[in-house]
Amino acid sequence: MSSPDIAGILDQSKELDRLRKDQEEILLEINKMHKKLQSTPEVVEKPGDNSLTRLKMLYTQAKDLSESEVAVSSQLLSQLDALIPSGPTGQQRRRIEGNEQKKKRMKVDPDVPRLSPSLRNHLDHLASLKGEQVAARVTQEDADKDEWFIVKVIHFDRDTREFEVLDEEPGDDEEPAGQRKYKLPMSHIIPFPKRNDPSTAQDFPPGKHVLAVYPGTTALYKATVVNTRKRKTDDYVLEFDDDEEDGSLPQRHVPFHKVVTLPEGHRQ
Repeated sequence: MSSPDIAGILDQSKELDRLRKDQEEILLEINKMHKKLQSTPEVVEKPGDNSLTRLKMLYTQAKDLSESEVAVSSQLLSQLDALIPSGPTGQQRRRIEGNEQKKKRMKVDPDVPRLSPSLRNHLDHLASLKGEQVAARVTQEDADKDEWFIVKVIHFDRDTREFEVLDEEPGDDEEPAGQRKYKLPMSHIIPFPKRNDPSTAQDFPPGKHVLAVYPGTTALYKATVVNTRKRKTDDYVLEFDDDEEDGSLPQRHVPFHKVVTLPEGHRQ
């Protein structure tokens, strides 16, 4: 084994260490953003606030660093394979096979070693939504307007961060089967408050813009809160945009568990 070979492996090891430290710093920033949004979710409604944009940027950086770590690790493995003599002894073979098993386990769940507790809990919560109804944006990022429907969660993939959902009551123009499946990113899903636990629902003040299920449908639209609720279990009284009748907007009652925060940049 030559000195240049060893030097190359050490350089790659240093790069791997740097990538992991960078990932830890990014995850700390993500945790800070999570705490900020959990404590003051209304901040995203303020003009000029870029909280969600920054959070998206941090997730993108975390993804890029993770992919770089995989690339550097693969290079290290190739360098080591080239230096390991063929036909290892029984003890060496057992050690190598044991390491390979560890790598396989890491590949099965690559998030476990490096995810922060709060992010891991968030992913666990998303996975627990299986079988639940959620609000889903089924249109693409470049669509002229956002379309939100009630769908049922079939599966959440922790590796790809994608939901597989089922629209159980699509419109008349949908396929004859009567149901339609979508694969959607996390950003296209909003869990509803729990019907039997009003404490999970936000208390939106009068004048607040929200996203709510239009009565008698499975579609969600932008609406404005009309008055203050007396109890957490009371319905919201809302005025939906573009719902004009006889020159005025009718006030409609919507259950608290069918009203969620209006996403930033919503297009209607």
